[in-house]
Amino acid sequence: MKNDSRWLVLIATSVFCLMSCQQQKFCVKGTVEGAEDSVLYFENVSLTGLQTLDSVKLSSDGSFSFSAERPEAPEFYILRIADQIINLSIDSTETVTVRAQWPGMSARYEVEGSESCTDIRELSLKQQDLQRRAIALEQNRSMTRQEVVDSLDRMLRAYKKDVTTRYIYQHPERASSYFALFQTLGQWLIFNPRNNRDDVKAFAAVATSWDTFHPGALRGENLHNIAIEGMNNTRLAAARQTQQLSDDVIVASGVLELNLTDNHGQVRTLTELKGRVVLLDFHTFSLPDSPQRILMLRELYNKYHARGLEIYQVSLDADEHFWRQMTIQLPWICVRDASGQSAAMYNVPTVPEFFLIDRDNNLQKRSSQISDVEAEIKSML
Repeated sequence: MKNDSRWLVLIATSVFCLMSCQQQKFCVKGTVEGAEDSVLYFENVSLTGLQTLDSVKLSSDGSFSFSAERPEAPEFYILRIADQIINLSIDSTETVTVRAQWPGMSARYEVEGSESCTDIRELSLKQQDLQRRAIALEQNRSMTRQEVVDSLDRMLRAYKKDVTTRYIYQHPERASSYFALFQTLGQWLIFNPRNNRDDVKAFAAVATSWDTFHPGALRGENLHNIAIEGMNNTRLAAARQTQQLSDDVIVASGVLELNLTDNHGQVRTLTELKGRVVLLDFHTFSLPDSPQRILMLRELYNKYHARGLEIYQVSLDADEHFWRQMTIQLPWICVRDASGQSAAMYNVPTVPEFFLIDRDNNLQKRSSQISDVEAEIKSML
């Protein structure tokens, strides 16, 4: 009798989905094994934020069924239990079937009924693997910081080559290609649409395809604007090529001006600090070793600020609220540049990175030229 009841539920679910799809709706149905009494949420990941569309408390068989109005252009959704999510995309009155296992639902699931959803599953698993390998690198104490940075750079290059070749350029019109462009590693976008020429090309390819296949779609217009901004930024960077700061040209070369707003809402520049020795620091507070670095900077500041040292710290954090919380107690100049343009100006491919500027506002050295930062600061004061 129990098995008969389960079959009746599955049949009723299928009939319900079929009727919904005939009414210009799409259906997402399936099972999550091992999650009895957990609440499964069905949410829309829109350009304006996350919106909960429906939810269900799972029974012993883990079955669920959601339906909603079909979107006019490809749209993104998630199935979520607690912090475990499954990413989906919908672009028609299709029925997508998901079979997942709890715990570890984000990695332990299968999907049927949508090529884009199948691709998104592959991309999600690749991203999770990349995250695990990056964490393992960061925790490898047998490697120097530079070895970690170089290894991570190679890892990211290989990842992007694989994703662009197998997904983005092969099917730029699919929702999965759009999804790939906005994957992250920690707080950082894997593809940099602002000033990486190759990454901008990937954004442009998907934007062009969406203009063709999904004209007027808000996501397509957003992509188009991002691609145009990236093209302009890379042209500007090329025009500044002669100003890029390699180790062998930083010898009293003046300073490239920055005009950035600090955590108190004031615009701060480098030239206003003429007469002081400046440690120009590029930083991201979401880095694992950020607390140790801030302690090191605080020690330097406490020792030498009264003698003429100033720290001008440029945060590249994407989350403004997080940045404000992290800098509220810091005594030095804290500014934020989520666009990354200031880092590009100073040829900073990875953070943390720092430069020393003398009292005459001349850029003297970058970190790779300095073996003892405290000794260098003392010699310049």
